[in-house]
Amino acid sequence: MEKTKKKLSLTSKIAIGFALGIILGLIFGEKIMVIKVIGDIFMKLLKMLVMPLVLLSLISGVSSISDIRKLRSIGTKTLAIFLANTLLACVAGLALGAVFKPGAGVIIDSASTDIYQATAIPSWSDTLLSLFPDNVFNSLSSGNMIQVIVFALFFAIAIAALGEKAEGVRKGINSLADVMYKVTNYVLALSPVGVCALIACSVGQYGLGVFGALGKLIVADYAIQLIFCIVIYFPMIRLISNIKVGYFMRKILPVWAMTASTTSSAGTLPVTLKVATDDLGIDEEVANFVCPLGSTVNMAGGAIWDAVVVIFAAQIYGIDLTFTQMVLVVVTASLICIGSPGIPGGGVVSAVMLIGMLGIPIEVAGMIAAIYRLLDMAHTTMNVTGDIVTAAVVAKTENLLHTPEEGICKAAK
Repeated sequence: MEKTKKKLSLTSKIAIGFALGIILGLIFGEKIMVIKVIGDIFMKLLKMLVMPLVLLSLISGVSSISDIRKLRSIGTKTLAIFLANTLLACVAGLALGAVFKPGAGVIIDSASTDIYQATAIPSWSDTLLSLFPDNVFNSLSSGNMIQVIVFALFFAIAIAALGEKAEGVRKGINSLADVMYKVTNYVLALSPVGVCALIACSVGQYGLGVFGALGKLIVADYAIQLIFCIVIYFPMIRLISNIKVGYFMRKILPVWAMTASTTSSAGTLPVTLKVATDDLGIDEEVANFVCPLGSTVNMAGGAIWDAVVVIFAAQIYGIDLTFTQMVLVVVTASLICIGSPGIPGGGVVSAVMLIGMLGIPIEVAGMIAAIYRLLDMAHTTMNVTGDIVTAAVVAKTENLLHTPEEGICKAAK
């Protein structure tokens, strides 16, 4: 009997590509730049995904929120909390990123600093006007992300409002989105080769010192995710839901094990629902609405990452972001996170689009891709934690929370 060969996971392949890239860069030095074209192709493929992925995923996600009519009160509270958490996460990422300075003092390519040209700060009226497209096809072709998002929101809301009349359109969009997710998986499957080429060229041209930034980025990202959880989520659990934080932590551990291993909010959903209903006592009516919806539109962990990676790239190239640019990052990142699906590796795509949107060189994205699996473990964990916290808060305000007595705070008994 032949033994079935165990295939290497994408994570293992990327790790091998990363290590091989370092070795090749050290052996061949600057001569390795001959394979730079491979890394460039990988980067172009990532950018190729941006517009269609955001357009289709946003329309698909928002148009599916027609169930709010059945659970009007629950739906309104849920969406309000999701939106507030996402906005707070973006602001926290920018503020704490400026404190941790993950990219300060790191030089990847001194010549690339000339790529960014400072421009005059636009007025608020010009900024507001620039949000709205006059031709969505021009917006798509020119890569104007915020205008595409605005169009997608209008389109999705119209589908939801028409209900049965637009059911065919909604199903068609969902099918197209599924196809786009599959294309994304194909591109991400090339990550080992792309990462190998990008890392080899980075090491060959700049030496191992280039990786100092990656350690700082990982520490900063994890630290900010943890701070956000302690400052925002724990008080929501303790003060609003009246659940002991220690009890909550013990019961949510199986969820965290799943998020760390799958880096997928959707893949963790069965465990999320079980913990929410069986262990925390959240009524099924609330849990079955909030948690599946959250796996699509609640990406606070991803929002923190989007803000941190913008700060990281800006600091590397010595760029001081204006207040207008930071507001644009908060708005754009929030909309992207609300509309984007919880697909593994999606944060690399969002990093490319946000960095590029601000006119910052995107060369750092190749390095980020090499370590993103490690970062995504924290992002997915924070996303799903937010889903459960939101479900508990909504259930409490609707008198649909039945936490076992051992998990209820004494003051609330």
